[in-house]
Amino acid sequence: MEEQRMLPHNHQQIPRFARHCCLILFSVLLISSATARAFDYADALSKSLLYFESQRSGRLPYNQRVTWRDHSGLTDGLEQGVDLVGGYYDAGDHVKFGLPMAFTVTMLSWGVIEFRDQIANAGELEHALEAIKWGTDYFIKAHTSPNVLWAEVGDGDTDHYCWQRPEDMTTSRRAYKIDENNPGSDLAGETAAAMAAASIVFQETNPHYSRLLLHHAQELFEFGDKYRGKYDGSVGVVKSYYASVSGFMDELLWAALWLYEATDRDDYLKYVINKAHCFGGIGWAISEFSWDVKYAGLQVLASKKSGATWHKSSGKGAVVSCAEQQNVGVPRSEELVAKAKLEHEAHILKQYRSKAEYYLCSCLNKNNASNGNIERTSGGLLYIRQWNNMQYVSTAAFLLTVYSGFLHKSNEHLRCPSGMVDHEEILGFAKSQVDYILGSNPMNMSYLVGYGPKYPRRVHHRGASIVSYKENKGFIGCTQGYDNWYGRVEPNPNVLVGALVGGPDCQDNFMDQRNNYMQTEACTYNTAPLVGVFARLLQLEESHEQELVASF
Repeated sequence: MEEQRMLPHNHQQIPRFARHCCLILFSVLLISSATARAFDYADALSKSLLYFESQRSGRLPYNQRVTWRDHSGLTDGLEQGVDLVGGYYDAGDHVKFGLPMAFTVTMLSWGVIEFRDQIANAGELEHALEAIKWGTDYFIKAHTSPNVLWAEVGDGDTDHYCWQRPEDMTTSRRAYKIDENNPGSDLAGETAAAMAAASIVFQETNPHYSRLLLHHAQELFEFGDKYRGKYDGSVGVVKSYYASVSGFMDELLWAALWLYEATDRDDYLKYVINKAHCFGGIGWAISEFSWDVKYAGLQVLASKKSGATWHKSSGKGAVVSCAEQQNVGVPRSEELVAKAKLEHEAHILKQYRSKAEYYLCSCLNKNNASNGNIERTSGGLLYIRQWNNMQYVSTAAFLLTVYSGFLHKSNEHLRCPSGMVDHEEILGFAKSQVDYILGSNPMNMSYLVGYGPKYPRRVHHRGASIVSYKENKGFIGCTQGYDNWYGRVEPNPNVLVGALVGGPDCQDNFMDQRNNYMQTEACTYNTAPLVGVFARLLQLEESHEQELVASF
């Protein structure tokens, strides 16, 4: 600008070719910015939701987009005289395990609750709601009476003996239940949490269905709380596959908090407060969040309630007594009791937050060395354990993303032993984990199947590894699949789009082999937390682009 002022008057106007150059330069900068964005989060979001259609059991709908799948499990429950058709297969086999299925639906629902607008803006809200409803429709069927919940269809032992398409299943479809004499508080609690969270999702778009889900959630919580016990003690066949190592107390607290979110009823909050200590809610400092261990998720959700004057995210108001709200005609002793009660609640909620922050700081490597941080690979990936490590990465990315938003809205920082962390750094680390998943890793491999140019081609998955039933309806028997398909070195004939596989080992190495199930098997609860995170990161990228445009 200074140079222009020094020019003669007749040279002040910018020549037309110069304006064209500016436009070209601006366009190049925009293209460069788009190119610099290494990952297409919109595509990842779309593909992640497609995966759940691959895992559907039952009669597939007219709008089924995964065309290599067909109807399966159409007699599920018939042997026991109950309709258990539907739901999801958990991974690469054909058992319908209730606990991981419920956690999958809880995480899908939480993602929509937190990031509904972002998912909608990406054009994927309808698909997200369909993915949730496919699970909750099944839970409604499985909850046949107030104190009965069908926990599983099929069993892992007989199922794993066979390698065949779900459309050809010849394995046992026996169903197993929990009831008053065979309790399963963990399963009842997680299913209650899933249905309560889903009831929030459908409150506006399908209020009748929302109320139905809430009714089932409340009954299941009461059942699980009244008849306490671990579900794997009642359903022995599940022990080798989805044993409840953490017990049932975390699920009961988790369910109560989701029911409070859905109802605003103080008795559910009181449950979370009063049982915080004896049920481990404020005792356990945990470094993982999974289908089995809910404490970290519980603590993060409870953290959003912490503080002297906290409010529900929906803006319904703080938890205060009616007497304190009115502050009229209240005897001094009752006023003090009410005040003490609120102070006790605030104290407990702050303890929940303290444990949540331990988990988050451990992810960020911000705890004291002696206090515990989560291991990382040399490539920067969080590493919990050898088998299906990516499930812990996706849940960590989700909780970090949610907490980052909470801190941003409340204008606060995360307090870690090694210092304060702002919301941008937290979201940045969550993004680094997602980017690792999508290909920013030493293998240059996308661990989200179907995304990018290089991804696992030999996923440990029966249906994907055998020619589609739509192409060849010839029956493929139990061992025939092992003989003719399992050992093939060629890529799977069907791409399991959107599946998040178990991922690399502690040295960032990955072997794309069908028999390497620790690394190449995918699960519904791996992908579920990523739906909301992809939507949030897409919003972040778009806002950065808008800022760039505005700067010109």
